[in-house]
Amino acid sequence: MKVQIKGKNIEITDAMRQQIEAKLARLNKYDMIDDDARAKVVCQSYPEDKQIEITIPTKHAILRAEVDTDDMYKALDLAIDKLEDQMRRQKTRLSRKGKEKLANIFRDIEEYEEQDSHHKCDELVRTKCVVPEHMDVDEAIMRMEMLNHNFFIYFDIETNAISVVYKRKRGGYGCIETK
Repeated sequence: MKVQIKGKNIEITDAMRQQIEAKLARLNKYDMIDDDARAKVVCQSYPEDKQIEITIPTKHAILRAEVDTDDMYKALDLAIDKLEDQMRRQKTRLSRKGKEKLANIFRDIEEYEEQDSHHKCDELVRTKCVVPEHMDVDEAIMRMEMLNHNFFIYFDIETNAISVVYKRKRGGYGCIETK
């Protein structure tokens, strides 16, 4: 796996670079990651904390972890743990449901746009255009989980309409359907 490291408000030292590459090398044991995969790592420093974002487009999905903590190395460890958990969970979900064909759906890797998570709440900071893909609700939930998002917009093949699945605060998932 190739690693692209970028620092915002922080200088990436050789020691940090080596630590990031060594930790990401642990993920090569999973079949989801090819040798050609390019991991994007963004390290950011804020007055109150440090943040690390790791995005790895794979042949099955886009793996993504974002962690805020007071120490960059601690954030790296937590982010790697999150990525490993995502890979184990998705591998289990794919095999349990017999949806190996879903791997083809996730080959269309959307570009990841960096975003500043520290912004004013009443300010529009980003606009994104989404082209909903045709799938059923189970596939939409799996895609949402793989992207580590709170919601996912898709074109439901059962209702022939645009729908949104989302994570509920008290657990479980919800679905909003359109007419």
